[in-house]
Amino acid sequence: DAYDNCITVCNMENLDPLGIHTGESIVVAPSQTLSNKEYNMLRTTAINVIRHFGIIGECNIQYALNPNSEEYYIIEVNARLSRSSALASKATGYPLAYVAAKLALGIHLPDIHNSVTGKTTACFEPSLDYCVVKIPRWDLGKFHRVSTKIGSSMKSVGEVMAIGRKFEEAFQKALRMVDENINGFDPYVKVPNDEELEKPTDKRMFVLAASIKAGYTIDRLYELTKIDRWFLHKMKNIIDYYVVLENTDHTKLSHDVLLRAKWIGFSDKQIAAAVKSSELAVRIQRQESNIRPL
Repeated sequence: DAYDNCITVCNMENLDPLGIHTGESIVVAPSQTLSNKEYNMLRTTAINVIRHFGIIGECNIQYALNPNSEEYYIIEVNARLSRSSALASKATGYPLAYVAAKLALGIHLPDIHNSVTGKTTACFEPSLDYCVVKIPRWDLGKFHRVSTKIGSSMKSVGEVMAIGRKFEEAFQKALRMVDENINGFDPYVKVPNDEELEKPTDKRMFVLAASIKAGYTIDRLYELTKIDRWFLHKMKNIIDYYVVLENTDHTKLSHDVLLRAKWIGFSDKQIAAAVKSSELAVRIQRQESNIRPL
C-alpha cells in the first residue's frame, strides 16, 4: 500500500518445466517442491522488487528457478491483475481485485476488511491446508492444420481449477472437469510415446499415465519430461492404485479400499470402470460404507 505495508498472498508452481507458457501449463498452489530456503528467497526478492518499483496495489512475479541450485531469474513482473492473479484469488479466497482497488484510493492495508472471510483484515497472508490444481483446456481438435505441440506460445482457450486435500485428488478432479469424457488420470486414453513425453502436446498427461502403467521408471520419465520427481511420484501413486482396483473383485470392495480410492481422487465411475462394475453399484456400496464428501 501507500504506507509500505506489503504481503505475499499466494505462491504457485508450474508442473511443466521452463519453456512452456504458464497458460499452457498445469499450475499447483501452494508450491510443492520448493524448500523453505528457496521459498523465502523468492518471497523476499518479490517484496524487494515491488518496493523498488514503488507499486501500490497488486503485482505478481514469475521466476525461473534451477532445481539443482539456488540460481533464479525473474521472467516477468506484472503490476496488474492478470489471469494468474485471478487464479491466486480463487485459490486462496483473498479478494485481490477488491483490495487493489481500495489500495489505489490510498487506504491502509490493515484498514481494509477481507470481504470473503468477513473477520480478518486484508493485511494477512493466507495459509492453505488444501491443494489447488489448474489445468488448461485446449480445443485444438476443432482446427485443421494446427500443431498439437505446446510451448512458449499460448493455445489454450480456458482453464479449470480443482481443490483437494491431496495433489492426487485435485489433479484427478481437474482432469475430469477439463473433459467430461475423461474419468481422471486414465492410463488407457493414450499409448506410451517417448517423443510426446519429450516434446509435449495437449494430451501429454495421458501419455505419461500410459508410460507409468507400462513400467517406465521415475528417473526415465524425469529425463524425458523434466517434470519434478515429486509430481511423478504422486502420479505413480494414482496408477499404482489403478492396478490395485483392477485386481479387486467388485463384490469384495472393502471400506478401506473405497476410502483410499476417494482420498486420491477416484470418482465412482472411475472405480466402477477399474473393478468392472457399474457406477450406481459403486455409489450404493460407498454410501453403505458411510464414505461421503465433506
